[in-house]
Amino acid sequence: MSSHDQPDPHALLGLLLRLAYQHWANAMDAALREAGIDDIRPPHASVFPFVPEEGIQVAELARLARVRKQTMAQAVQGLEKLGYVERRPDPNDRRAKLVFLTERGRDVPRIAQSTGPRVEARWAELIGHEELETLRSLLQRLLTALQDEAEGGDAAESGEAGPLP
Repeated sequence: MSSHDQPDPHALLGLLLRLAYQHWANAMDAALREAGIDDIRPPHASVFPFVPEEGIQVAELARLARVRKQTMAQAVQGLEKLGYVERRPDPNDRRAKLVFLTERGRDVPRIAQSTGPRVEARWAELIGHEELETLRSLLQRLLTALQDEAEGGDAAESGEAGPLP
């Protein structure tokens, strides 16, 4: 293996996280394609994890996914055309609509939830189960601290780790 094939020990953490995520996303895409779902694009991926059974408004979806409302509205519109989501009137606010997963749309999180553990098992084979769990724990702590900091919370200052979104 040449020196160009070795990971850079000085690589920025953001780059390493992005590269690891690309492996994760490729595994998810392959599982979806295997299930006959080949029309979902990267912008669509931010919708599925955040749509509860009771539906959700686009603005709240955008907040949870940490994207602009316009970006989320475009993703929802695209998924609606593909038959993965539908919009219905919000019974609590007749001016608004709620986004729901269709039967076809509910297949996507199911496939992702069954693929994730397989990807993690493979990663554990590569680096060890304990190391993978350490990575998970550290990322959860970092994300919680960042969320607390963004919300002006005291949990980061007190050392307490709050729940992830």
